[in-house]
Amino acid sequence: MAMTKDQKTAEVADLQEKLKSAEILLLAQNMGLNAKATNDLRVATRAVGVDYRVTKNTLAKIAIKGTSFEALADKMKGPTAYVTGKDPVATAKVIAEFAKKNDKLVIIGAKFGDMIMDEAKVKEFAALPTMDEIRSKLVGLLQAPASRLVGVTKAYGEKEQA
Repeated sequence: MAMTKDQKTAEVADLQEKLKSAEILLLAQNMGLNAKATNDLRVATRAVGVDYRVTKNTLAKIAIKGTSFEALADKMKGPTAYVTGKDPVATAKVIAEFAKKNDKLVIIGAKFGDMIMDEAKVKEFAALPTMDEIRSKLVGLLQAPASRLVGVTKAYGEKEQA
């Protein structure tokens, strides 16, 4: 069923809002994913706060004008999915992991900051630790000296009693 002009306007406005608040835009092609796989992908992306949507390329090209992601407009061909997120590594990671399991999802490219990435670069980017992983490692490093100090103090106290 064809979209009305009001629906198209609303879709463009919604996509523009997503692009304005996003740190990364990742493009992927859905080359025949079945309904269950598409649903699994949407559930996985929502779980990490990532927006996955498939929309008409003509509408997406209108929405992308004037944004920092305008350089990707020439890659919008065929059945394209637009993936946006605030955590760039988590966004790339969820799509790369799904694409690894399902060859019908093909990563076209992405833009983060000034970097325009192809599929190989997106997969490299996805291998980086997410902000949550970095924070947990940092907390572990900060707590390690304190726990070692407690261990040494306890061992010294036990030695004195013996």
